[in-house]
Amino acid sequence: MLDTSARLLQLLALLQSQRYWSGCDLSQRLDVTPRTLRRDIDRLRSLGYPVNATSGAGGGYQLGAGANLPPLLLDDDEAVAVAVGLRTAASGTVNGIEEASVRALAKVQQVLPVRLRQRVAALQSFILPLGSSGPNIDSELLSTLAATCRDHITLQFDYLDRDKVSSSRNVEPHRLVHTGRRWYLVAWDSDRADWRTFRLDRIQTGIVQGRSFPVRQPPEGGFVAYATRSVAYSPQDFRARVVLLGSAAEVAERLPPEFGTLEAIDATSCILETGASSLDSLSVYLALLGMEFQVLEPPELIERIRWLGERFVRATRTNP
Repeated sequence: MLDTSARLLQLLALLQSQRYWSGCDLSQRLDVTPRTLRRDIDRLRSLGYPVNATSGAGGGYQLGAGANLPPLLLDDDEAVAVAVGLRTAASGTVNGIEEASVRALAKVQQVLPVRLRQRVAALQSFILPLGSSGPNIDSELLSTLAATCRDHITLQFDYLDRDKVSSSRNVEPHRLVHTGRRWYLVAWDSDRADWRTFRLDRIQTGIVQGRSFPVRQPPEGGFVAYATRSVAYSPQDFRARVVLLGSAAEVAERLPPEFGTLEAIDATSCILETGASSLDSLSVYLALLGMEFQVLEPPELIERIRWLGERFVRATRTNP
């Protein structure tokens, strides 16, 4: 049997590993009697860790929220994931957490065993941030929205649409979605009685939290699929339908979610519905996909690609 100090650390690690433990399961994992387990629980409480208990046949224990953060006991993979995640957060798209991420990363690296420090160092040496092309988001706003999604609290805020027109929105927030370039809130718009996505960088100050609301069934396909459709079908100057000679799974690996939606035709082809602010940007992006394609509509895009093709051919000719 482990000595008391080692057993307390193992007990704390178990309580952190899952939300709820029965007393019987904990006793078996620690190889102690129920009486010894109760004494160990009391010792943790005396050290300041709030351990909640339920009595009865199905009674058990759960680590609660306290005034201070208890030491986190992580396995090898969790420790490496935390270190790499903090490195990414230090140069990410959320404002206000860069300095805290660097401080936390320094603490984690200081206590990592040599074998894990080498894994983290290898990953960090060969992961280079390209830089974000999307807008940065205030960390306080992100935390507030995440908390209202978790607690099912209605929100009211002013929102600036793509035409720079501001409107007041009353919503039931459900999920935050990150496309790699931008953050979106997926919420039920109470005034419009429908689902909507809101770009976080367009949510203006003055957020007001209201009452709690019952959780709704997700939109068709789930929250991520809905956000993808909403972003892809956002108003664009030019819309297009294109047949791509590649499977939908293959094309999905090359396309960012916000570029469009895919519909499989068969195992070797699919239809892409997309849009852009100009015919030239659409033409160039399709060319850079690296696969054969055929434009179904609009006819203006077909003509533009033909004109660009002739122009590229002329550019390869040797001047007399």
